[in-house]
Amino acid sequence: MKNLNIGKFEIGPGKNTFIIAEMSGNHDGDIKKAFAIIDAAKKSGADAVKLQTYTADTITLNCNKPDFIVPPGPWDDFANLHSLYKKASTPWEWHAELFEHARKIGLEVFSSPFDHTAVDFLQDLGATAYKIASPEITDIPLIEKVARTGNPVILSTGIAALEDIELAVKTLRENNCDRFVILKCTTAYPTPMSEVNLRTMLDMQKRFDCLVGVSDHTLGLTVPMAAVALGASMIEKHFTISKEEGTVDSFFSLDENEFNQMVNGVRETELCLGNVEYIPSPKAKVNFDGRRSLYISKNIKKGEIFTPENVRSVRPALGLHPKYYSSILGKKAKVDLEIGDRMSLDVVDL
Repeated sequence: MKNLNIGKFEIGPGKNTFIIAEMSGNHDGDIKKAFAIIDAAKKSGADAVKLQTYTADTITLNCNKPDFIVPPGPWDDFANLHSLYKKASTPWEWHAELFEHARKIGLEVFSSPFDHTAVDFLQDLGATAYKIASPEITDIPLIEKVARTGNPVILSTGIAALEDIELAVKTLRENNCDRFVILKCTTAYPTPMSEVNLRTMLDMQKRFDCLVGVSDHTLGLTVPMAAVALGASMIEKHFTISKEEGTVDSFFSLDENEFNQMVNGVRETELCLGNVEYIPSPKAKVNFDGRRSLYISKNIKKGEIFTPENVRSVRPALGLHPKYYSSILGKKAKVDLEIGDRMSLDVVDL
């Protein structure tokens, strides 16, 4: 398992989790809103913004036969798939401006291509990575083309069986792409917590010897933090300016405030995971004196025997280590001692 770079960001164990704000169709067909999403994503702490590159005609047919009717659910107000994707697509003529603006403000920017022409188009824009969306995981020719660009690939698994992932990974590696991340994903909008199954992410990491992360469609902030605690190197969440605007994906997206809370939660999770340490932390060391040590608990004359009545293990920890307790019992005192004196081996007639 190797770290990889997307633009200026190094991704992998020991590095900050790479956090992606997915714009999807939340621009609502308004380029000004698309710019606002990019600005808000930067402000909220995202590392990258991701677009989707397709047209209605490259992703489906303009047809009203039953196969092309939107199934019951959050988008069934649209007449057919073509009308849904036409509404949700990001116009290709926007891409250059959006890429330029994201880079100008310090955000990484890349996209999910949905056909070969989209890959060519994104290559001309200097894309630094590609995301294979969950429904495209079986589009082997597309994966082959993306792999051959030499860029890192992010593979989403929302509607993939194990054999689909195995074939996609095999395809990447056979086309000289060994820099990829597999995202555990559940393609349900929104995703119930009971269907997230984050432990699958750990199995993916072991099974495919690669970096892993989560493309999360739940409504809350829990999954990203849990994923990071389990070892995720990448988090993707849909981002919107306002949930009240009713854009195609706003109902399961995070707004700026929520996304910022998520980023802060992820960064705090990273901090608390820390390193493997068996020594007290700097802050904990100030409480060393709260441990126990051996003290004289009753006045003793020189030559008297140390007993459980005149030596006790108590706080603070400025006396003799309690490990010596058994070995000094029954021994004689070399000097007179008073209650509250620190016990030491120097006062014991060994």
